[in-house]
Amino acid sequence: MRIIIVLLAAFCLDCLLGDPHNPWHPACLIGRLIAWLEIRLRARLPENKKGELAGGFCLAVLVPVISTAVPLLLLILAGRIHPWLLTALEIFMCYQLLAARSLRDESMKVYAGLHRGDREAARRAVSMIVGRDTTKLDEAGITRAAVETVAENASDGVIAPLIYMAVGGAPLGFFYKAVNTMDSMVGYKNERYLYFGRAAAKLDDLLNYIPSRLSGWLMVAAAAITGMDAAGAVRVFLRDRRKHASPNSAQTESACAGALGVRLAGDAWYFGELYHKPYIGDDTRPIEDRDIIRANRLMYGAAILCLLLCLAVRWLAITFIYM
Repeated sequence: MRIIIVLLAAFCLDCLLGDPHNPWHPACLIGRLIAWLEIRLRARLPENKKGELAGGFCLAVLVPVISTAVPLLLLILAGRIHPWLLTALEIFMCYQLLAARSLRDESMKVYAGLHRGDREAARRAVSMIVGRDTTKLDEAGITRAAVETVAENASDGVIAPLIYMAVGGAPLGFFYKAVNTMDSMVGYKNERYLYFGRAAAKLDDLLNYIPSRLSGWLMVAAAAITGMDAAGAVRVFLRDRRKHASPNSAQTESACAGALGVRLAGDAWYFGELYHKPYIGDDTRPIEDRDIIRANRLMYGAAILCLLLCLAVRWLAITFIYM
């Protein structure tokens, strides 16, 4: 019962307050841990393929273990003081692991810049939430990048954390957050991280395999509820969900593209190099700035459906145990 209260309260706090920006935020702390360990692992291992693979493996073990152990110990200590303190602390921890409001706010900064015709402001705003080079993007490219980010992070930043927290509370949520943050920092196929970041990238793919696919179907359901093209979401999702180098990223992008009736993805620049990517969705109409609003509506719809599903499963589990 406590986890049900924790999930509901944490989700409501995220919707009301958004992601707190401070140096003590879990993502910042985990990020500093990753950077600290990377420096020390690289200094102690040979600068070759085997050395980098070994270092990356150690990183992929140490970061999730430490990131899980610390909140677990804090929760154990809080529980020994008072059960209410345990619940309050876990609510606060889980709230910080969700990013629906932050994702909405940051993407809407892109919309605001486009809506008032300030392309440079929109480009600066989108550069804060995507990993690609944004200097060459026109208005359609800026909009597409924002929509893709909302769609992809609906799984990584909201639905997957909800699922892991529903299963194992804040500690398992921190385990997922650590892996996801690690992948965002070292999971690149460039010269520096091709081998060192491989273990982190593979672990992230594994942890997101089921949540990303569930997220795609939840986004299809959200399209039906919000009055968008649910049939198009199903069709494009089933057709294009594997059109990405990552086995998970195109799951929600394809459902979103089909629901909106637009074409996403395509070629993009990263670190000064052009990467050729297949398109996702159909070019039935030009993408427009209001598609960012629609993508956020889909994201919130899918997140609420996921929350309700998680609460229902936890309730049924409790009912079954005490029958």
